Amino acid sequence: MNNSISERFSLVRKQTVELIEPLHPEDTVVQPVMDASPPKWHLAHTTWFFENFILKKFIPALKPFNKEFDFLFNSYYEGQGSRAKRDMRGFHTRPLLSEVLEYREDIDSQMLNLLMTKREDKDLNELVELGIQHEQQHQELLITDLKFTWGFSPLHPVYQQHDEIIIENTSKMAWLPIEEGIYETGYSGKGFYFDNESPRYKTYLNKFEIASRPVTVGEYLDFIDSGAYQQWKFWLHEGWQWINKNDITAPEYWKLIDNEWHIYTLNGLKKLNLNDTLTHISFYEADAFARWRGLRLPTEQEWEVAAEIYGLKDQNSNFLDKKLFHPTVVSKNDKAFLGQVWEWTNSAYLPYPGFKPWDGDIAEYNGKFMISQMVLRGGSCVTPANHIRLSYRNFFHPWLRWQFTGIRLAKD
Repeated sequence: MNNSISERFSLVRKQTVELIEPLHPEDTVVQPVMDASPPKWHLAHTTWFFENFILKKFIPALKPFNKEFDFLFNSYYEGQGSRAKRDMRGFHTRPLLSEVLEYREDIDSQMLNLLMTKREDKDLNELVELGIQHEQQHQELLITDLKFTWGFSPLHPVYQQHDEIIIENTSKMAWLPIEEGIYETGYSGKGFYFDNESPRYKTYLNKFEIASRPVTVGEYLDFIDSGAYQQWKFWLHEGWQWINKNDITAPEYWKLIDNEWHIYTLNGLKKLNLNDTLTHISFYEADAFARWRGLRLPTEQEWEVAAEIYGLKDQNSNFLDKKLFHPTVVSKNDKAFLGQVWEWTNSAYLPYPGFKPWDGDIAEYNGKFMISQMVLRGGSCVTPANHIRLSYRNFFHPWLRWQFTGIRLAKD
């Protein structure tokens, strides 16, 4: 077990550093909004996580790499002391990127030594697995945050150049029926899972149908062209206030140039591909689109049951591992529920019946955020393939859309 987890630790840590290889030091500092942290902060915070929650616990006489890093790179852990304000992470030009990379190397070395000397320690292995999963979450955040930062630039920076992917046999939307009944949802298995995925519980579902694929760019463009952004009847009250206050008329990164829609991607500025999977929309927009179509969003329980019945965990789906960094066309034979885009559900982020947060220092990881947010399912084109599962619960405020978020429709 220890050899396996040591190898996975080293691989994931290496993958994070590889994600910044196309960047210059200047790219790693900027923070345009509170929700998008700089790449340098992600590199340091994930390292602080291993130092703070693991090395300090198992090496009582540990000498910190830099005692000020506790303040700079703590994210939201109240129990770990004071920290820099979340919206001020981009104000700190020091430590230098080179120093952060040196910090990573030092902590990695100590972690591998610890894993070698305490190879049979179950508590250690479980905490290291959590640290690995935590780092994979930040790999996704690093890419989405970088895209948001670059989305403000008139230069439309390119992260990694790719040729256009053309799939001729695009998938028509079909309806997958689910029968009325009592189903079990929540994590079931022997592998890693976050505390918010448990416990597994029974839930009653009415008969419903769910779309065989997410909504495409072309389908959403019809929504825009119909004038739906100017018609209050399709919008929740908060959503209607939000689009008017912020002058929202299209998804994030869409740009109307010479009366033709373009989209900024990490592959540069592109003309819209109408067959691409729609992304970067808020819950408000997802809900309004569903109402406009006379349909609705699935609940997270409906999504999970449908995914277990119909979904294929296709490792060839579009995850971070493919390094496309953009949702692609859904092919005719693709029935995967995982990959491409996170799919908004109509479920508030709340605890499952019988939920108990983790004990100890990591008790703050998920439970305290169970208010005022909506659940998303399925992972995205920047989610590591071995990080996602059908029971995985992501959660965001309903107005946020900097993540790769999309829509899968449902109907009664």
